[in-house]
Amino acid sequence: MNTQVIVLNGGSSSGKSAIARGLQAVLPDAWLSLSIDTLVDAMPARLTAGGDGIGFADDGGVAVGQEFMAVQDAWITGLVAMARAGAHLVVDDVFLGGAASQRRWLDALGDVPTLWVGVRCDAAVAGEREAVRGDRVAGMAAQQADVVHQGVAYDLEVDTTRTDSMSCARAVAAHLRSSRGDRAD
Repeated sequence: MNTQVIVLNGGSSSGKSAIARGLQAVLPDAWLSLSIDTLVDAMPARLTAGGDGIGFADDGGVAVGQEFMAVQDAWITGLVAMARAGAHLVVDDVFLGGAASQRRWLDALGDVPTLWVGVRCDAAVAGEREAVRGDRVAGMAAQQADVVHQGVAYDLEVDTTRTDSMSCARAVAAHLRSSRGDRAD
């Protein structure tokens, strides 16, 4: 399989973005890193204030409305078009809907060769990272740590609780090489 897309799914502050940067450093081709945060940051303010968009509760809960879902579907379709045009993508996502979120991606990707990677992190450790970051609502990491993995099928899982992001990126790269039959360096 000549993987075109790597989907990293994990809760907030689990280390997905750092793994994506690590993959860009260790993979031989140019891989574009795009995250759900990229989409949220690109949205108009009215869609990031709850309602029919995406809302962030004081306890760290996240709620998404129909307009957010429609914009996200368009975003996913656009990323798949980029992959079909030859771009290699590392997608950093948070499957708030667990298996249903993965199904949306599977339906959009069709036959695009994709590596599914679960990024796990102990809720307490992710919570500590969240506090240090300062750009997340307290409690988001703990709420998402397990729910984002419910019913999701992976080709590979990594755990950043005690393993640094670069080591996880190297494990993903090694898995890519072995799935293609390449020699693992």
